[in-house]
Amino acid sequence: MNFSEIVLKPVGVIRSKIKEPVPRPDGAGITMKEKRKNVKAQRDKIRSMISEIVIDPSLEELLDDTDGHSHLMVLYWAHKVPSESRKLTKVHPMGLKEMPKRGIFATCSPARPNPVLVTVVRLLKRDKNILKVQGLEALDGSPVIDIKPYVHGYHGADNFKTSEWMEKMHNEVEEV
Repeated sequence: MNFSEIVLKPVGVIRSKIKEPVPRPDGAGITMKEKRKNVKAQRDKIRSMISEIVIDPSLEELLDDTDGHSHLMVLYWAHKVPSESRKLTKVHPMGLKEMPKRGIFATCSPARPNPVLVTVVRLLKRDKNILKVQGLEALDGSPVIDIKPYVHGYHGADNFKTSEWMEKMHNEVEEV
């Protein structure tokens, strides 16, 4: 296969209270015990956290009518993923040492060849070129690649399946 280079231009930047990635995207694992101590608190904190998406003022018109949607999908670049982590092919899911390493594309790890991440957020308010959102799991300063409305009938999958190991991992993490 011969692919040509893709050039992306950020449309904005994320302003968030999250300053550093957790767990680290470099493949260094943490134990389930360590994970259980704070996973619910971290998840609840992120789900309730208010962030801003600051769109380039010259692109403000692209935001017209976004405020008619309750939720948006934000695609952003994981800019703090070290270059060596972008070469990883397998990681411990959620950084858990007890979990066997899995292929990057089978996980939600930010350590990816192209660290494009997506989060569905609640849109709270639009003020010109700034979107105030809730639940954005992105680091401060992350470049925004795109924003799309979340449309359940279009984006919501019916009859989806999650691998057994991922279901088990999430169930174990929930047992606090």
